Amino acid sequence: MGLCVLGALLVAPIIIVYASVFFPQIDVWRHLLDTVLLDYVSNSLVLALGTGGLALLLGIVLGWCVARYEFVGRRWVQWWAVLPLAMPAYITAYTYTGLLDFSGPVHVGLAWLLDAPLRDVTLPDIRSLPGATLIMGLVLYPYVFLLARNAFQEQPSQFEEVSASLGVTRWEHFSRVVWPLARPAVLAGTLLTMMEALADYGTVAYFGVNTFTTGIFRTWFGLDNALAAAQLSALLCSLVFVVLVAERYTRRHLKSYASGRGAMRCSPRVVSGAKGWGLLLLCLLPGGLGFWVPVVQLSEWAWMSVQTSVDPLFWRLAGHSLLLAFSGSVLIVAMALFFSYSQRLLKRTWATRMVQMVGMGYAIPGTVIAVGVLIPLIWLDHRINDVTQAWFAWMPGLVFSGTVFALLLGYCVRFLTVGLQNTESGLARITPSMDEAAAVLGYQPVQALRWVHVPMLRASLISAVLLVFVDILKELPATLILRPFNFNTLAVRTYELASDERLVDAALPALTIVLVGLIPVILLTGLLNKSSWGDGRVKA
Repeated sequence: MGLCVLGALLVAPIIIVYASVFFPQIDVWRHLLDTVLLDYVSNSLVLALGTGGLALLLGIVLGWCVARYEFVGRRWVQWWAVLPLAMPAYITAYTYTGLLDFSGPVHVGLAWLLDAPLRDVTLPDIRSLPGATLIMGLVLYPYVFLLARNAFQEQPSQFEEVSASLGVTRWEHFSRVVWPLARPAVLAGTLLTMMEALADYGTVAYFGVNTFTTGIFRTWFGLDNALAAAQLSALLCSLVFVVLVAERYTRRHLKSYASGRGAMRCSPRVVSGAKGWGLLLLCLLPGGLGFWVPVVQLSEWAWMSVQTSVDPLFWRLAGHSLLLAFSGSVLIVAMALFFSYSQRLLKRTWATRMVQMVGMGYAIPGTVIAVGVLIPLIWLDHRINDVTQAWFAWMPGLVFSGTVFALLLGYCVRFLTVGLQNTESGLARITPSMDEAAAVLGYQPVQALRWVHVPMLRASLISAVLLVFVDILKELPATLILRPFNFNTLAVRTYELASDERLVDAALPALTIVLVGLIPVILLTGLLNKSSWGDGRVKA
């Protein structure tokens, strides 16, 4: 019963978003069709496809170089290349805007090198759809890189030996053997980057690019029409589900590509001299542009403003962010453990379907979830006020929609998937015989969970808490909509300051988010790399 109630609560926001289509807003949709709807659709598709294409290109090139070649600095590249995962796209956008603006260091430096007036030196406008695509691609390519590197590295060396014995060139071997085997995993990472691009709000809003996410904000707060915003959210959600179905389709046969136990992984070919240094520079470039350039610039700005930025307001915002992230991560992981353990105990198809449904939130943009959460809570607040006004001549105001409850509910819908992935994988490693032994000893299911499963799941639970903690800390659109009045976080403050063109003042909260986000990236990269490196080497 509890599983159904909690599952219905978490699925309800998405159902409500789609239910809004039964209340058509003809005038608003006519206005959108005549003005900006085509821009929303075309820009969103171009952004998603462009980001996915750039991430695919960078991920494949870096994954192939790291998996198949041994060169100077190769073991450092594996860390370097994934660092952009710690950098929210909207923070990277703010940084590059400051770097490439008319009076920025790049513009001034080019004018000095060319010995020309500033007005005669022109640079491409970063605040554009191509600029947003470039920023998103530089930040999101590690999703493709990690999957591509593992897919290229885990293919048996026998395949390469057979191709060589048949006189097949390296390019033919890649196109006919390597790529078909790696394609499901690589395309899954690419489609994930496309979903992240569709969900982005901070970057496109700052660059002034009309997409679905900015349109939802404008329809709700500009046109003051929550139903039309929900209908626009349903359209975006449908587009995301199409991408999600495509992602599932690409990896439907992924298990069939696993090699046997006796198969040896392909060994990297040793590349030295100028070629080795060239590969190193090639592999360092994306990570440098996606992480280190923004971090260096943010550090410089933060140093310039540290005396004025580190004030009681900063510590209050940091406290709000940490409190939300900690409470939200603990709540979400506890719920994920409840769902995963209930599924393990019940072993029913409906329980599995329920867990799958509540686990789809991560694929849904934060803007859509915020709309789905806020509409029913506002309705509930109005009904509560109607009752208290009629019975007690008293109106309590915003009981749910104007409190942290709405924010935590939105986080639960959005990030429960992260917790489920860790708890389900952890429980899968515990054999059913442990449950049977606990039952023989007289343990009830709750007691077995507390004294048997939780101690064995400690590493998975800590990993889940850490990942959700950082996701909440970086989340912007859902926090912008659902936060209580006069309740800001570091992410919201960064967005507000950058929107006011106070990039120097926004540097310290932005840098704080990035540094905290480094923790799970470093830990998880270390875990991945422990099991991914081959031992043998082959001379090129």
